[in-house]
Amino acid sequence: MSHLFDHLSALFEEGHSREVTGLLTDADLEDGSRQTPAAVLIAVTDQAEPTVILTQRPRGMRDHPGQVAFPGGKLDAGEDAITAALREAEEELALPREAVRVIGTSDLFSTGTGFDVTPVLAVVPPDLDLTPNPQEVEAWFDPPLSLLLDPANWETHEAVWNGRTRQYFAMHYEGFRIWGVTAAIIANLARRIPHGRLKTQIRAS
Repeated sequence: MSHLFDHLSALFEEGHSREVTGLLTDADLEDGSRQTPAAVLIAVTDQAEPTVILTQRPRGMRDHPGQVAFPGGKLDAGEDAITAALREAEEELALPREAVRVIGTSDLFSTGTGFDVTPVLAVVPPDLDLTPNPQEVEAWFDPPLSLLLDPANWETHEAVWNGRTRQYFAMHYEGFRIWGVTAAIIANLARRIPHGRLKTQIRAS
């Protein structure tokens, strides 16, 4: 087994031990109603070039059709963020929770659509036999972690939301478009785990 889990854990702890300004959030777009707790799993594959498991939602879904997302969803009664993220990944991709080595929870992201999303960073084996649940996942893919965490790879765009001009990040990868909340969560994680530090640690292993 590689040392990826130890390296990522050390970088994660270091990054969350210091104050970071400018973290992205859509909290200012909330309408004042109660936010629903949710969680997503940032599953990093344990291999020479670590990748991150992402899904594409079915194009026929009512909410956010065709969008790229991390496995995840709303917390059920009595769940914490880690339990919910593992359950959702198992339901969406048949990703066995016993195969997941959790590193920790990262910065809460409040969406303008009523969710408080807690990202859960974890390491998983690279050879999992993932099976998408067709009701929730149209496809899955796994871009390199170093690609996602490098700010130079992201485009900046503007859009009008609820009468306000908003900036957002986007990236095209092998026919998939990563943007919105997923891109914002990645951008926040990159503030905690800088791309340059990640490359140094992986090479050291």
